[in-house]
Amino acid sequence: MNDEPNVLGEYLRARRELITPEQVGIPVLGTRRVPGLRREEVAMLSGISAEYYVRLEQGRDRRPSAQILEAIARVLQLEDDRYLLSLAEHRPSRQRRKPRREILPTSTARFIDELPFPAFAEGRHLDVLAANPLAAAVSPRLAKGGNRLRDVFLDEAEQDLFEDWERAAAALLAGFRRTVGSSVDDPRVVELIGELSLVSPTFRQLWARHDIAERTGASVTLDHPVVGRLRLDREKLAVSGTDGIMVVVYHAQPGTESAERLALLGSMAAASPSASPEHDRAKHDSR
Repeated sequence: MNDEPNVLGEYLRARRELITPEQVGIPVLGTRRVPGLRREEVAMLSGISAEYYVRLEQGRDRRPSAQILEAIARVLQLEDDRYLLSLAEHRPSRQRRKPRREILPTSTARFIDELPFPAFAEGRHLDVLAANPLAAAVSPRLAKGGNRLRDVFLDEAEQDLFEDWERAAAALLAGFRRTVGSSVDDPRVVELIGELSLVSPTFRQLWARHDIAERTGASVTLDHPVVGRLRLDREKLAVSGTDGIMVVVYHAQPGTESAERLALLGSMAAASPSASPEHDRAKHDSR
């Protein structure tokens, strides 16, 4: 019996349930007992047998061809089928289960400290590996030792910072799922999913959708408790030579009110004799 996580089957089922018959041109007659498409409907539209598609969802066949997966991706209206294809790649589970410590290059840590913008480094599990004082001024949760998933889903102060925190949380989680891919038995992934599933209904709902997205930059609006609304551009820069570590930088368009407020926040942070970001994180975690 295969005791490996059925990541491919779970993903197919979750995405199938999000596609309505109308989206693929199937007329709805009477009451449907399942959300989204039926298995046999996906199979028919993909040009494969219903029996074979059932085997895929149940995990009895985990090595379908790329052609089959590409056909299914079209039916499920996936914008990018690379993630789906990656789930069918075979890798020994013992290799995935080895915990890997993420080490931020010294030069990258120095680069973050020297930047005149809020900046921090996040690992593939969205752990905060380093942050400069201006990042901590934007959010005290942006400090070494934190985790972006925990903060966004569990910390009310962090949620209040976002204009639309549920949308921000969904995007963050989609990027996390894209990064970890099929490595759901990674000890750190298991720890995070287990903890957040127990205490956050929003996390459980979003995790069940199997949404994926690249960890890319975006425009964000933050409601800072001291300087007010900040409209910022967020860049995510991959750190070469690492497995998924990124430097995240916030900056504002020059000449805007947000730029002035960010500069004010920087002046306040520079003048403040408060403790280091790591100390602030320790105080926050002890509450």
